[in-house]
Formats: sequence, C-alpha cells, structure tokens
Amino acid sequence: MALDPRDLLRPRGPTNEPAPLAGTRSERIQRLQIGVFGIGAMVLLVGLADVVISRAQLTEAEAVPEAAPTVEPTETTAPRDPLADAGVVPELPPEPTPTSTQSAAQPTQDVPPPTPTADASPE
Repeated sequence: MALDPRDLLRPRGPTNEPAPLAGTRSERIQRLQIGVFGIGAMVLLVGLADVVISRAQLTEAEAVPEAAPTVEPTETTAPRDPLADAGVVPELPPEPTPTSTQSAAQPTQDVPPPTPTADASPE
C-alpha cells in the first residue's frame, strides 16, 4: 500500500469551522441560571447584614447609658495564689530574705587572684 503525500495535506472534514464560543443551548441556560442564583444570593446576604446592623444600632440606642452599679465597691484583698492554697507549692514569704554579702564576695575557683607586679618604678 502506497502512501500519497497529497492525502496527508488534504483537509478531512469540517475542521475549518470555528468552535461556538457560547457552547450549546443547555450550557448557556446553565451559565445564566448560575449567574442569576449568585446575584440573588448576594442581594439576600446584603439584606441580612443590613437587618443585623440596624437591630444592633436599635439595641444600643435603647440601652441605659452608663448604668450605676448596684453594690458599693469594696477594697480588694491581696491576690491569693491558688496553687499555694491547694498545697501544690510551698508558701513563700511575702518579702525575700536578705542574703549575706560574704557569699557574693567569695572568689570563684576557676580564675586565680591577680598578683601585684613590680614593673611600676618611680622615675
């Protein structure tokens, strides 16, 4: 069987027709329905937000401004430690105990003390 090159270059059927951009009729109707449904949902959402905001403003307008307290304020006691009350941690004194300064003045063992040098001579 021989292959003719002219058969390869010859168009085979209606390939020159452009594809329809709008699609079939059912696809156009479906896109239209989705668009209308989306616009309707946005209108309902904006309406719901307007109702909520107007209700909040109405409630705020009817509220008593700066209502007076019904009980007299009392002095607050020092805050308690709930862990210490439960016995989980030991009670700590309210003020730290002073430590002796001798322990802070003790030199450490990793560095030798400085030695005086005899380089300083009077001129």
